[in-house]
Amino acid sequence: MAWLPDGRMLITERPGRLQLIDGDSVTELDNLPKTDAEEDDDSAVEGGNQGGLLDVVVHPDYADNGWVYFTYSSPGDPRALSTYEPGYGTGTAVARARIDADNATLTDLETLYTQIPRTHPGAHYGSRIVFPGDGSLFFPIGDRNVQNLPQDLTNPGGKMIRLQEEGGAHPDNPFIGVEPGNLRPEIYSYGHRNNQGLALDPQTGELWAVDHGPNGGDRLYRVEQGANYGWPMIAHGTEYTTDEHIGLGREAPGVTPANHIWEESMAPSGLAFYTGDVAAWQNNLFAGSLKREQLHRLVVDEQGEVTHEEMLLVNTLGRIRDVRQGPDGFLYVLTDEEDGGLYRLEPRSDTDS
Repeated sequence: MAWLPDGRMLITERPGRLQLIDGDSVTELDNLPKTDAEEDDDSAVEGGNQGGLLDVVVHPDYADNGWVYFTYSSPGDPRALSTYEPGYGTGTAVARARIDADNATLTDLETLYTQIPRTHPGAHYGSRIVFPGDGSLFFPIGDRNVQNLPQDLTNPGGKMIRLQEEGGAHPDNPFIGVEPGNLRPEIYSYGHRNNQGLALDPQTGELWAVDHGPNGGDRLYRVEQGANYGWPMIAHGTEYTTDEHIGLGREAPGVTPANHIWEESMAPSGLAFYTGDVAAWQNNLFAGSLKREQLHRLVVDEQGEVTHEEMLLVNTLGRIRDVRQGPDGFLYVLTDEEDGGLYRLEPRSDTDS
C-alpha cells in the first residue's frame, strides 16, 4: 500500500490488480503490465505460484514528477518450454507509471528492470521498494527457490538490487568492475532468501530487511553494501521434508550475521519504523507475520540488538501481508486471502501503547 500526497491510497492485489482508494470509492486502474499469477501445477512450491503484483511505492517527489513504482512477477514467453530457451520462466520486475485518475488508467508505463535469466518455479520473488533519497532505489529479488543462486554473483536471484531511479545499475554498486568482470552490476548485497519487508531507519538512514527462512530461521538484519548474508551456506532452519539442517551451520567467516532470528517460522511480510505520536513506540520496528497471523513490535537499540518483542493482533485479523505508517501517523496493515482487508490501528484512549 502507498499514499498519494492528497491522501488517496494505492493497494496492490496479487492477481495483478492496482486499486485506487479515495474515501469510500475503490477504482481499479488499467494498463498494468502483464503479471504472472496463474496457479502452476508444475510448481515445486507448496501452495503453487507465489507471483503476482507485489509492492507499490510513490516516488518521494511525486508532487513534481507523478511517478508511481511497483514490482511484479514478469512472465516469460509461454512458448518456451525448456530452461534452455531464453523466454522460459518468470522474473521479478520493477516498473513505473503515472496515474490518469479521470480515465482509471496508468500512463507513461516504463519497465525499468526485469530479472534475467528468468527461473522456474513461481516462488520467492521478494519484493519491496525503498527510496533512500539519493536518486536510487532498492528492491530485493528472492532466491526463486533455487538454492545456488544467492551466492552466484553472476545472477540476480537472492540479491538486494540497487538501481538509479530512472533505471540502470547505480554506479557506486560494489561489484562493478570487479574481476572476473561478469558480476552483475545491479547487485548491492547477496545471500538473501526471500525478503518481503524492507524499511529505512528514519534516524540513521540504515536499510533494514526481514527474510524468510526455510522451516524456521526467519531473520531481521541491516542491509550493508557488498555484504553476504549467507543463504544457503548459513541457515537457522531446516528442510521442510527431512527436517535436516541446511548448509554449513549457523555462522561462517565472511557472512554478516542477522540482528534477530525467529527460530520458529513466523513468515515475515511487511516492515515499518514507527514515528507517530505513541511515545512508547517511537522508532520501534513493526513486522507483519503471515504464518502466525500477528504483528510484531520490536525495540531495537543503537547497536542494532532487539531488546524487546511484543506480539499484537494475535489471530485477530488473519495473515498480515504488509504494515506501513500512514501520513496521519497511524499504523495500517493489509491482510491477504480472499477476505483480505485494510485496517487502521489507533492507540487506545486509556493507554499510551
